[in-house]
Amino acid sequence: MTSPRAAAVVPAGGAGRRLAAGAGGGRKQFLELAGEPILLRAIRPFLDHPAFEWVVVALPADALDPRPSYLDERVTVVAGGATRSASVLAGLEAVPEAAEVVLIHDGARPLLTREVVDRVLGAVTADAGAIAALPVADTLKRVDEDGVIGATVDRAGLWRAQTPQGFPRALLTRAYRRAAEEGWTVTDDAAVVERAGGRVRVVEGDARNLKITRPDDLPVAEMLVRSGAS
Repeated sequence: MTSPRAAAVVPAGGAGRRLAAGAGGGRKQFLELAGEPILLRAIRPFLDHPAFEWVVVALPADALDPRPSYLDERVTVVAGGATRSASVLAGLEAVPEAAEVVLIHDGARPLLTREVVDRVLGAVTADAGAIAALPVADTLKRVDEDGVIGATVDRAGLWRAQTPQGFPRALLTRAYRRAAEEGWTVTDDAAVVERAGGRVRVVEGDARNLKITRPDDLPVAEMLVRSGAS
């Protein structure tokens, strides 16, 4: 079976304030993990994958000049926006129409494996997207503003969304343009497509595919790298 012509869009335009505050300053995507920038580790699975002809990275506007030297000529760099959604849309607008499928991946997830990429890519169809996710294992509590538990939430059928999240390029671009026009507030790409009336299925993610958000995430990621997770 022939793989679709694919592109990856990696939003990396955020300030990463929670991590930067505990790591001596600097945006999280530019910090190093085991001697390499987190962002480089996040995009490498796509650069090394034969199905991906295009990789687009959305960076903060003030980080475009000079361009990070570790992003080679295969990577298209665009200015991100004030929100993740704006950065994703900026990246999508730079993807050629020849791309059939686009996978969106967080620039702060540096431990993505080829297996997860393949599962997401293989599950995207002409009329539906697919995301990496994990079933919720913990007991969930709904808590009020005073910290008092109001209810225990049934976790059956609940999944924790990860990235990459993959979609037909045209479907995803239309959905994001509509979201921008109508001012939607969404937290991930699947939510944009869902709200636009599209279908999205779930495939198995990976517990090691963590998002670097807080200072204590870095030593965990370092341990995973040393153990051979990436």
